[in-house]
Amino acid sequence: MNRKVLVTGTSGFIGRHLAELLNRKGHQVFGLDRSTVSSRSHLFHFDQCDLLEAEKLCAIVQRISPVAILHLAARTDLDEKQSIDGYSANIQGVENLVAAVRATASVQRMIVTSTKMVCPDDYLPKHETDYAPYTLYGRSKMLTEQIVRKHDGAGVIWCLVRPSTVWGPGMSAHYQRFLRMVQRGRYFHVGNRPIKKNFGYVGNVVYQFLKILEAPADQIQRRVFYLGDYDPIDVRDWAGAFQREFQAPPIRTLPEPVARFASRVGDLINAVGLKRFPFNSVRLKNVLTEHQFDVGTTEQLCGPLPYSVEAGVKETAQWLRQIHPDWFSAESADAERTFYAAKS
Repeated sequence: MNRKVLVTGTSGFIGRHLAELLNRKGHQVFGLDRSTVSSRSHLFHFDQCDLLEAEKLCAIVQRISPVAILHLAARTDLDEKQSIDGYSANIQGVENLVAAVRATASVQRMIVTSTKMVCPDDYLPKHETDYAPYTLYGRSKMLTEQIVRKHDGAGVIWCLVRPSTVWGPGMSAHYQRFLRMVQRGRYFHVGNRPIKKNFGYVGNVVYQFLKILEAPADQIQRRVFYLGDYDPIDVRDWAGAFQREFQAPPIRTLPEPVARFASRVGDLINAVGLKRFPFNSVRLKNVLTEHQFDVGTTEQLCGPLPYSVEAGVKETAQWLRQIHPDWFSAESADAERTFYAAKS
């Protein structure tokens, strides 16, 4: 059944892909974002609005009168260190959206996006409301979930989704820099033990949103779904798949004790003011910490996913070749060969 669907956050990475998928599947899509930078926005109706503009938000929702709202708009960076007020879009913005839903009789279903970071990667929550956020962003998303629960989704069918680490075409500059290091042969593995993590190719994650949107109400009401690929992947295998697709130099391995020493040096470099130095103790902990969560309920609801890791790697590499042709130019390849010849 095709629906009139409002997607908030359509200028974001996942939101753009989701709006385009819903459009292809025949849903009538309306986008909302505080930014006007929206990928191929001619495919869907679009309104510019900040979630903190309560009256404007309510008026837009009432004018659109959607049957379903897929809420992805949020501040998602980890840069705020001083006050959770910096993440007001994830708190007061959600209060405003819930109020708009309550004032709009057409809305029957709401899917609200949270994050896996409501708990640390190495913490296994005992139940859905067992929170242990370790960043202000994670705490703000804990409050997102608590607001939705407090209002019981404004009286409509609702569920919460917690995406894993999502990758694919359109991903952030941070992950592009990582893949550039792989492509240039500058990335190295740490130690030889496998590090399993739940990642999610963006095509699979938006497919899961679609299946949740279309699922019977009793299968999603008041539930939490982790979104991502069903099988955890060893980061060594994931990076290796890109290395082969790029035809890049082989990935080297740095012994773990050496990496720990290098991370402490990075801490000192960061402390003297070079904040963007790419390797420190926090980054090393992220590299060495496994994160796996139970996607069984998501798999049961959504079924097989459309993309394999290999297919996702190929699509992502194709996108990178389009937006970064200089990475793959003959001059760049010659420079890399010269670099490695000098190192050998």
